[in-house]
Amino acid sequence: MIARVPASSANLGPGFDTLGMALSLHAEVGVGQPVGDDARAADEHHPAMVAFRRHGGEGPLWVRSPIPSGRGMGFSGAVRVGGVVAAHAQQLGDDPALLDEVRPQLLAIATDLEGHADNAAASLYGGVVATAGGLAVRIRLALDPAMVMWVPTFSTSTDESRSRMPSAIALDDVVFNLGRTALLVAALAAGEVAALRTATEDRLHQDRRFQAAEPSREALRAALDAGAWAAWLSGSGPTVAVMCAVDEAEQLAAALPSDGHTKILRIDHAGATIEAG
Repeated sequence: MIARVPASSANLGPGFDTLGMALSLHAEVGVGQPVGDDARAADEHHPAMVAFRRHGGEGPLWVRSPIPSGRGMGFSGAVRVGGVVAAHAQQLGDDPALLDEVRPQLLAIATDLEGHADNAAASLYGGVVATAGGLAVRIRLALDPAMVMWVPTFSTSTDESRSRMPSAIALDDVVFNLGRTALLVAALAAGEVAALRTATEDRLHQDRRFQAAEPSREALRAALDAGAWAAWLSGSGPTVAVMCAVDEAEQLAAALPSDGHTKILRIDHAGATIEAG
């Protein structure tokens, strides 16, 4: 059995730890010996194996992943979801209906290991997901944009990035982010492209994270100057996620700084799936 799991972009600007988007770049986690030259056996410390064991998985596990680690595209969340889905498949088979029934249970395990649910929820459910209180709900989308991911050569640590967060937040900034988060959910559901730039603004975490990733700040500015619908720091960065019309993706990618590479992706709507190995 092979679990196929999408990468993700978390926060979407203002939705710190509450919003996530699945992306069309996939990791595979399989039970047994590695399949293919680019698959690697997972040792007992690999996040996929830890999740696999937590859900009762037995035997060896392998991972194949083009998702860059330490870049804010949800590598750890994706492979942890892959581990729990692979354990589920090992025990109960590849029936999609059975997988749908246990997604909340699998999310709880992956969230416990991740420490926050946004990436794991997006990778597990697909689409754009709002999550809080152990629950995850997909947002109905009235648009299907391209996602241009600007990926620099350097990486960042999520734990270190979180350490920059203050212990208290000004009320004006809290209201600012709450309003933008609500506006973003409404704009995605209504297809209000004109609202997306404002809806993805943030006062809570991005500026603090940009202090250690100034090239990412410049990439975000370049994307908006080039006409992107919206742009945000993907997770804790340093990758910048850029939302735009599909027919404008190549032009926008070319406008981004040359000290990073770009991936032109789409929103993944399937989430984690099981394939016969």
